[in-house]
Amino acid sequence: MKFVAFERKLQGTGASRRLRHAGKVPGIVYGAGEPVSIELDHNALFHALKKEAFHSSLLDMELAGATTKVLLRDYQMHPYKPQVLHVDFQRVDATTKITKKVPLHFVGEAESPAVKTDKGTVNHVITELEITCLAQQLPEFIEVDLSGLTMGHSVHVNDLKLAPHIKIVTHGKPNPVIATPVPAVVEEIVVAAAPAPEAKGKKKK
Repeated sequence: MKFVAFERKLQGTGASRRLRHAGKVPGIVYGAGEPVSIELDHNALFHALKKEAFHSSLLDMELAGATTKVLLRDYQMHPYKPQVLHVDFQRVDATTKITKKVPLHFVGEAESPAVKTDKGTVNHVITELEITCLAQQLPEFIEVDLSGLTMGHSVHVNDLKLAPHIKIVTHGKPNPVIATPVPAVVEEIVVAAAPAPEAKGKKKK
């Protein structure tokens, strides 16, 4: 994905506030050299942030006529308005090693015996994983194949088929569960007993 940024000359809270009123977003690019203050078009950035790939893949940033590989590192949103307040990018090259969260894409769920035969559902326990790799080797997502999932068994991190250059960061957990099947819920219908009819001929006092 590619986006256009412009060098930001003015600094400070007041300058950033004026930028936002003008439909711009202040930001910064750091790493592999001196930090550079930038500004971006708000609407273009707002729509880009809705795309998964903008968060988890290398981006081409065009700045002052040159294109640089960067990663989105952080952004701040307004507490209640649909407005981006600030954005951070990191420059990367062929030697940059990074640690970043990558989304999981689940496939084959409907064809799995747990769903197709046993009519169960699959609980996605983890929807993203933190990995370490060279920036140039960062995958946009990691695919999780659920087509062989059976009831009573789960898919763990160690079951994933990953390229050798990708290392998963589990923060001390030995082999976390990624997805697990859940049996179908059988609803029980309870019928309340009708009250016994009052005996005929019985007079009220």
